[in-house]
Amino acid sequence: MKIVALAGGVGGAKLADGIYRLIPKVELTVIVNTGDDFTHFGLNISPDPDTVCYNLAGMENPETVWGRGSEQWETMDLVKKLGGPDWFSLGNRDLATHLERTRRLNEGEPLSKITCDFCETWGISASVLPMTDDLVPTLVKTDQGLLPFQEYFVKLGTKPEVNGFIFQDVESAKPAPGVLSEIEKADLVVICPSNPWVSIAPILSVPGIMEALKRKIVLAVSPIIGGEAVRGPAAKMYEEMGLQPSALSVAEGYDDLITGFILDQKDQALIKDIVSSFDGQIWILQADTWMKNRQDRIRLAGEVVIFGNQLIKEV
Repeated sequence: MKIVALAGGVGGAKLADGIYRLIPKVELTVIVNTGDDFTHFGLNISPDPDTVCYNLAGMENPETVWGRGSEQWETMDLVKKLGGPDWFSLGNRDLATHLERTRRLNEGEPLSKITCDFCETWGISASVLPMTDDLVPTLVKTDQGLLPFQEYFVKLGTKPEVNGFIFQDVESAKPAPGVLSEIEKADLVVICPSNPWVSIAPILSVPGIMEALKRKIVLAVSPIIGGEAVRGPAAKMYEEMGLQPSALSVAEGYDDLITGFILDQKDQALIKDIVSSFDGQIWILQADTWMKNRQDRIRLAGEVVIFGNQLIKEV
């Protein structure tokens, strides 16, 4: 079975990792958000591709799930003492990834090729593709003005009130090599429990990707449980955008795309409203979607794949 997963952030990385570790293995391609990418200390940082890759390689920090495990922070400590910016932490091990990525990008290599080579070095057999090799930085419209995503998310701790998003220059971006062909070959597409506003929407905004997805069976897993995000600002964003933070709002945001929807057991009361919103044209799965450990990731991934197989037979 060939699965394409759309992912960004920690929730997306967790489910992608669970799918990757299923036995028997599925053939997995992860298309990753690059709207969070930015330059810091002159280095090209790709937070979402790195988080996905570190998890698939089993190298992630087990406490944060982002960054490298067994990390050391002497470099950032010295930067701080010298008066440099320390609001975005780069660990000593993580720095190697950014240094080599930046060197190769400066020599003209595309991000997709660099990511592929990193995966091979780290022993990852899944394909990890950035959504595009073009620069499409996410800008957040807030009550403090237009902010680059990492400044809003990390430097300001998501405190500014959000009223919109811009994916800069996305209309002229092209899907990275392999993105459209992998979607075309997929038996199933899974939208991971990533932030719909800033992790999934940038991927869907790249010209050609949405059109390709509409020809496939697509499932989405809600990142909202009981009206709250497991982590991150997704629920806060829904409120500030005038929407109730709920699995219902997540499903409705994907209304012209998904065939099936997975929500947490705590949100069982919303199933009737979701089905009504889709005029009955939606398949629903209840599951325990909170992934506290790697076993939870694999368990949920197995349930998602079984659900997807059922839809493949029915639709």
